[in-house]
Amino acid sequence: MASFDERAKGFEKKFILNAEQEFKLDARRNKLLGLWVAELIGKTGDDALGYALEVIKADMEEPGDEDVFRKIKQDIIASGSDMSDGEIRERMKVLMTEARAQIIDESS
Repeated sequence: MASFDERAKGFEKKFILNAEQEFKLDARRNKLLGLWVAELIGKTGDDALGYALEVIKADMEEPGDEDVFRKIKQDIIASGSDMSDGEIRERMKVLMTEARAQIIDESS
């Protein structure tokens, strides 16, 4: 029975680590996404960093990426720019890959 408890604790610990890594990965992608959109809508310097934080916070509204997508889509439209949903979603995928690479490089 002790080995079963140890195994269960090991799985629990792995689950927690995976959840933490996913959170960090999403937050990194959202920061990169926020900086990209900030450039598109004409924000620079501290304003761009502030906007990136807004994008990170937008991800706390609901599970998944739709809350972030809605925020940046609305902001792009409000700025007078035009970009298709497909282009935005593709950029989100590209930046997720970039975020993953950055985190791996940092942990090496």
